[in-house]
Amino acid sequence: MASRDVHCADALPWMRAHGRIDGACAVTSLPDVSEVGMTLPVWRAWFLEAARLVVGSVPDESAALFFQSDIKRDGTWVDKGALVIRAAEDAGASILFHKIVCRRTPGALTYGRPGFTHLIAVSRALKCPDVLPIPDVITDAGRQPWVRAMGVRAAAHAVRFARDQAGAKTIFDPFCGIGTVLAVANALGLDAIGVELARKRAEQSRQLVVPVSEL
Repeated sequence: MASRDVHCADALPWMRAHGRIDGACAVTSLPDVSEVGMTLPVWRAWFLEAARLVVGSVPDESAALFFQSDIKRDGTWVDKGALVIRAAEDAGASILFHKIVCRRTPGALTYGRPGFTHLIAVSRALKCPDVLPIPDVITDAGRQPWVRAMGVRAAAHAVRFARDQAGAKTIFDPFCGIGTVLAVANALGLDAIGVELARKRAEQSRQLVVPVSEL
Protein backbone atom coordinates (compact mmCIF):
# COMPACT_ATOMS: atom_id res chain seq x y z
CA MET A 1 0.00 0.00 0.00
CA ALA A 2 1.30 3.46 -0.90
CA SER A 3 2.48 5.56 2.05
CA ARG A 4 1.95 9.22 2.89
CA ASP A 5 4.21 11.30 5.16
CA VAL A 6 3.15 14.88 5.92
CA HIS A 7 5.37 17.32 7.82
CA CYS A 8 3.91 20.43 9.45
CA ALA A 9 6.79 22.81 8.78
CA ASP A 10 8.05 25.80 6.81
CA ALA A 11 8.90 24.38 3.38
CA LEU A 12 12.08 26.34 2.61
CA PRO A 13 14.01 25.43 5.79
CA TRP A 14 12.68 21.88 5.48
CA MET A 15 14.03 21.53 1.93
CA ARG A 16 17.38 23.07 2.89
CA ALA A 17 17.71 20.59 5.75
CA HIS A 18 16.68 17.46 3.84
CA GLY A 19 18.36 17.97 0.47
CA ARG A 20 17.58 15.58 -2.36
CA ILE A 21 14.97 12.88 -1.85
CA ASP A 22 15.95 9.60 -3.50
CA GLY A 23 13.45 8.29 -6.03
CA ALA A 24 11.27 11.40 -5.80
CA CYS A 25 9.66 13.68 -8.34
CA ALA A 26 8.29 17.04 -7.17
CA VAL A 27 4.76 18.12 -8.06
CA THR A 28 3.72 21.36 -6.41
CA SER A 29 2.20 24.83 -6.56
CA LEU A 30 4.07 27.66 -4.85
CA PRO A 31 1.95 30.10 -2.80
CA ASP A 32 0.73 33.39 -4.18
CA VAL A 33 1.89 36.68 -2.66
CA SER A 34 -1.51 37.03 -0.97
CA GLU A 35 -0.90 33.80 0.96
CA VAL A 36 2.48 34.64 2.49
CA GLY A 37 2.08 38.20 3.80
CA MET A 38 5.00 39.73 1.89
CA THR A 39 5.44 42.73 -0.34
CA LEU A 40 5.57 41.90 -4.04
CA PRO A 41 9.37 42.42 -4.41
CA VAL A 42 10.09 40.29 -1.31
CA TRP A 43 7.70 37.61 -2.55
CA ARG A 44 9.40 37.53 -5.98
CA ALA A 45 12.76 36.79 -4.36
CA TRP A 46 11.15 34.24 -2.04
CA PHE A 47 9.38 32.55 -4.98
CA LEU A 48 12.58 32.23 -7.01
CA GLU A 49 14.46 30.72 -4.06
CA ALA A 50 11.59 28.34 -3.30
CA ALA A 51 11.43 27.15 -6.93
CA ARG A 52 15.20 26.59 -7.00
CA LEU A 53 14.95 24.52 -3.81
CA VAL A 54 12.14 22.43 -5.30
CA VAL A 55 14.31 21.66 -8.34
CA GLY A 56 17.16 20.74 -6.02
CA SER A 57 14.99 18.45 -3.90
CA VAL A 58 14.87 15.69 -6.55
CA PRO A 59 17.60 13.67 -8.28
CA ASP A 60 19.10 15.06 -11.49
CA GLU A 61 17.43 12.37 -13.60
CA SER A 62 14.02 13.11 -12.10
CA ALA A 63 11.84 16.19 -12.59
CA ALA A 64 9.99 18.99 -10.83
CA LEU A 65 6.51 19.94 -12.03
CA PHE A 66 4.90 23.25 -11.14
CA PHE A 67 1.26 24.35 -11.34
CA GLN A 68 1.23 28.17 -11.26
CA SER A 69 -1.44 30.75 -12.05
CA ASP A 70 -0.49 34.32 -12.95
CA ILE A 71 -1.47 37.15 -10.62
CA LYS A 72 -2.53 40.75 -11.15
CA ARG A 73 -1.23 43.49 -8.87
CA ASP A 74 -1.79 47.22 -9.26
CA GLY A 75 -2.94 46.89 -12.85
CA THR A 76 -0.05 44.71 -14.07
CA TRP A 77 0.31 40.95 -14.45
CA VAL A 78 3.01 38.83 -12.83
CA ASP A 79 3.80 35.80 -15.01
CA LYS A 80 4.53 33.02 -12.51
CA GLY A 81 5.31 30.63 -15.35
CA ALA A 82 8.18 32.90 -16.36
CA LEU A 83 9.39 33.00 -12.75
CA VAL A 84 9.43 29.19 -12.61
CA ILE A 85 11.42 28.98 -15.84
CA ARG A 86 13.91 31.58 -14.62
CA ALA A 87 14.43 29.77 -11.31
CA ALA A 88 14.74 26.39 -13.01
CA GLU A 89 17.39 27.65 -15.40
CA ASP A 90 19.26 29.23 -12.46
CA ALA A 91 19.19 25.78 -10.83
CA GLY A 92 20.70 24.15 -13.92
CA ALA A 93 17.45 22.60 -15.19
CA SER A 94 15.90 22.62 -18.65
CA ILE A 95 12.24 22.87 -19.60
CA LEU A 96 10.68 19.49 -20.47
CA PHE A 97 7.24 20.83 -21.34
CA HIS A 98 4.89 23.75 -20.73
CA LYS A 99 1.16 22.95 -20.77
CA ILE A 100 -1.94 25.00 -19.99
CA VAL A 101 -4.69 23.94 -17.57
CA CYS A 102 -8.01 25.74 -18.08
CA ARG A 103 -9.53 27.18 -14.92
CA ARG A 104 -12.47 28.66 -16.80
CA THR A 105 -14.30 27.59 -19.95
CA PRO A 106 -12.06 28.47 -22.93
CA GLY A 107 -13.23 31.73 -24.46
CA ALA A 108 -14.97 32.94 -21.31
CA LEU A 109 -14.30 36.45 -19.99
CA THR A 110 -12.50 36.29 -16.65
CA TYR A 111 -12.58 40.00 -15.72
CA GLY A 112 -9.04 40.26 -14.47
CA ARG A 113 -8.84 36.82 -12.85
CA PRO A 114 -6.49 34.16 -14.22
CA GLY A 115 -8.40 31.82 -16.50
CA PHE A 116 -5.62 29.27 -16.82
CA THR A 117 -2.75 27.68 -14.92
CA HIS A 118 0.74 26.91 -16.21
CA LEU A 119 1.91 23.30 -15.87
CA ILE A 120 5.66 23.34 -16.31
CA ALA A 121 8.03 20.38 -15.98
CA VAL A 122 11.79 20.87 -15.59
CA SER A 123 14.77 18.58 -15.06
CA ARG A 124 18.53 18.70 -14.86
CA ALA A 125 19.12 15.48 -16.83
CA LEU A 126 15.83 13.91 -17.95
CA LYS A 127 14.86 14.35 -21.60
CA CYS A 128 11.23 14.72 -22.59
CA PRO A 129 9.94 12.02 -24.97
CA ASP A 130 8.75 13.15 -28.38
CA VAL A 131 5.22 12.00 -27.63
CA LEU A 132 3.52 12.61 -24.28
CA PRO A 133 0.01 11.52 -23.29
CA ILE A 134 -0.69 15.01 -21.94
CA PRO A 135 -2.64 17.49 -24.09
CA ASP A 136 -1.12 20.92 -24.62
CA VAL A 137 -4.35 22.42 -23.27
CA ILE A 138 -5.99 20.50 -20.42
CA THR A 139 -9.62 21.59 -20.57
CA ASP A 140 -10.90 19.39 -17.73
CA ALA A 141 -8.83 19.85 -14.58
CA GLY A 142 -11.21 17.73 -12.52
CA ARG A 143 -12.65 18.32 -9.08
CA GLN A 144 -10.91 20.83 -6.81
CA PRO A 145 -10.94 19.51 -3.22
CA TRP A 146 -9.97 23.01 -2.03
CA VAL A 147 -10.38 26.46 -3.57
CA ARG A 148 -6.61 26.85 -4.01
CA ALA A 149 -6.02 23.25 -5.06
CA MET A 150 -5.29 22.05 -8.55
CA GLY A 151 -7.93 19.78 -10.03
CA VAL A 152 -7.49 16.07 -9.44
CA ARG A 153 -7.33 15.19 -13.16
CA ALA A 154 -4.69 17.83 -13.81
CA ALA A 155 -2.70 16.53 -10.84
CA ALA A 156 -3.04 12.99 -12.24
CA HIS A 157 -1.41 14.10 -15.51
CA ALA A 158 1.59 15.34 -13.54
CA VAL A 159 1.79 12.26 -11.29
CA ARG A 160 1.55 9.85 -14.23
CA PHE A 161 4.39 11.72 -15.96
CA ALA A 162 6.44 11.41 -12.78
CA ARG A 163 5.73 7.68 -12.54
CA ASP A 164 5.95 6.68 -16.19
CA GLN A 165 8.56 9.08 -17.61
CA ALA A 166 10.71 10.03 -14.62
CA GLY A 167 10.48 6.62 -12.94
CA ALA A 168 9.50 8.17 -9.63
CA LYS A 169 8.51 6.02 -6.67
CA THR A 170 7.64 9.00 -4.48
CA ILE A 171 5.85 12.28 -5.13
CA PHE A 172 7.08 15.27 -3.14
CA ASP A 173 4.90 18.35 -2.61
CA PRO A 174 6.54 20.93 -0.32
CA PHE A 175 3.45 23.19 -0.42
CA CYS A 176 0.86 20.47 -0.17
CA GLY A 177 -2.13 22.43 1.18
CA ILE A 178 -4.88 19.93 1.95
CA GLY A 179 -3.06 17.18 0.07
CA THR A 180 -4.56 16.92 -3.41
CA VAL A 181 -1.28 15.88 -5.03
CA LEU A 182 -0.48 13.47 -2.20
CA ALA A 183 -3.89 11.79 -2.46
CA VAL A 184 -3.62 11.51 -6.25
CA ALA A 185 -0.13 10.01 -5.91
CA ASN A 186 -1.40 7.38 -3.48
CA ALA A 187 -4.37 6.60 -5.75
CA LEU A 188 -1.92 5.95 -8.59
CA GLY A 189 0.26 3.69 -6.45
CA LEU A 190 3.07 6.06 -5.44
CA ASP A 191 4.32 7.04 -2.01
CA ALA A 192 3.93 10.71 -1.10
CA ILE A 193 5.77 13.25 1.05
CA GLY A 194 4.23 16.61 1.82
CA VAL A 195 5.15 19.74 3.75
CA GLU A 196 2.52 22.22 4.94
CA LEU A 197 2.94 25.14 7.31
CA ALA A 198 -0.67 25.38 8.53
CA ARG A 199 -1.42 22.73 11.13
CA LYS A 200 -5.08 22.34 10.14
CA ARG A 201 -4.27 21.87 6.45
CA ALA A 202 -1.43 19.49 7.31
CA GLU A 203 -3.91 17.31 9.18
CA GLN A 204 -6.38 17.49 6.29
CA SER A 205 -3.63 16.48 3.89
CA ARG A 206 -3.04 13.31 5.90
CA GLN A 207 -6.70 12.32 5.52
CA LEU A 208 -7.72 13.33 1.97
CA VAL A 209 -8.63 10.45 -0.34
CA VAL A 210 -9.18 10.75 -4.09
CA PRO A 211 -10.86 7.78 -5.83
CA VAL A 212 -9.14 6.41 -8.92
CA SER A 213 -12.45 6.84 -10.75
CA GLU A 214 -12.00 10.64 -10.62
CA LEU A 215 -8.64 10.52 -12.38
